[in-house]
Amino acid sequence: MSRLTSCELNIDGLVGPTHNYGGLSYGNVASQNNCQVASNPREAARQGLAKMKALMDMGFAQAVLAPQERPDVQALRACGFTGSDAQVIEKAAREAMPLLVASCSASSMWTANAATVSPSADTADGRVHFTAANLNCKFHRSIEHPTTSRILAAMFADERHFAHHGALPAVSQFGDEGAANHTRFCRDYGERGVEFFVFGRSAFDLRLPSPQRYPARQTLEASQAVARLHGLADDAVVFAQQNPAVVDQGVFHNDVIAVGNGQVLFHHEDAFLDSERVVGELDDKLARLGGQLQQVCVPRHVLGVEDAVRSYLFNSQLLSRADGRMLLVVPEECRSNPRVWAYLQTLLGSNGPIAEVRAFDLKQSMQNGGGPACLRLRVALQAEELAAMTPGVMLTPELYERLLRWVDCHYRDRLSEHDLADPQLLDECRTALDELTQILDLGAVYPFQLI
Repeated sequence: MSRLTSCELNIDGLVGPTHNYGGLSYGNVASQNNCQVASNPREAARQGLAKMKALMDMGFAQAVLAPQERPDVQALRACGFTGSDAQVIEKAAREAMPLLVASCSASSMWTANAATVSPSADTADGRVHFTAANLNCKFHRSIEHPTTSRILAAMFADERHFAHHGALPAVSQFGDEGAANHTRFCRDYGERGVEFFVFGRSAFDLRLPSPQRYPARQTLEASQAVARLHGLADDAVVFAQQNPAVVDQGVFHNDVIAVGNGQVLFHHEDAFLDSERVVGELDDKLARLGGQLQQVCVPRHVLGVEDAVRSYLFNSQLLSRADGRMLLVVPEECRSNPRVWAYLQTLLGSNGPIAEVRAFDLKQSMQNGGGPACLRLRVALQAEELAAMTPGVMLTPELYERLLRWVDCHYRDRLSEHDLADPQLLDECRTALDELTQILDLGAVYPFQLI
């Protein structure tokens, strides 16, 4: 199918007004190292928007995902706090501050965790399928999926083109972290592709190894369930296990050590368990669809896993340019790491599929453990499916400027743990989000709007 009739849409999450460094994510080295450092929500949102605009200016289709309402008063009420919203926040701050911090998490900005998406070319019913991730490994993320589901359903509302599934059962056996552990290989975005699911452990097959230090967040059983829900054929799906040793070094999601796009897999040598079999199966199944896998493997003697985690080299966006070669979008931390930057210069000189590298300042996100790949959800769409989306979420120069004004009007430029106990923060967040839903034409998607 011609590139003119299909595209890959990048949906970036807007950073929320309560962006803070709570150190909530055990296994995420950056999140733990920056625990309780004061954050700058306004700068964080502006950094994310700057990346979106830069990609839009380069001709890539770009949309915006609205953030969550925070603090999550409903979650606090479910934990036994009563009274008015202000009283609930005050009591939580006094009696259970860690719980209040968790309810204020702005981690929904990492949209790669929002859902798993299968394009219509892959699914049995010919619709684009979305399954919201349950994120049940961490309390602060497990409370996201109800609102995430409503927002995605508002963005992709036409049932002729889009199918939405609720989150998998909220038990450890079905831990699902969304597209951070999923990618897709294809000759063209509009053609049938091979969907690649990476898991950290199996809940039921105890013969498979598991990491010993940090938790494996994605299970094989969750990945298999999503594939079934989306109606994917066995001959176009590959399941692979993360190398437990790298999980224990801080690779909490596959997108910290591998990224794929089109027919290219860019990964570290130690990313997968039984890497030779995994790459061979991907290559074989893509070949049956008329494609040819191009592997860009970074040897461990060139870059260690520690460098990959610190720089987030692989937590990058790999995007197809108009000339067929690829752009790699990396965080500025890659330029700051001499070994990583030297490797990237060698990569560019190799005449391989990756022809360009662009570095972006995403420090506010990086300090909390999320790079360029974390900030976006990829959705391959046919032209008619793109046209069926809610148009207000598509980034344009006008929307970009309007969102900058919105951020400057509603976001604080400093937020500490002490500030989370301020009941006024909830009012500020709700006022901002109520205006945002009008800007993006989403309708009522937040709990406070549904009362």
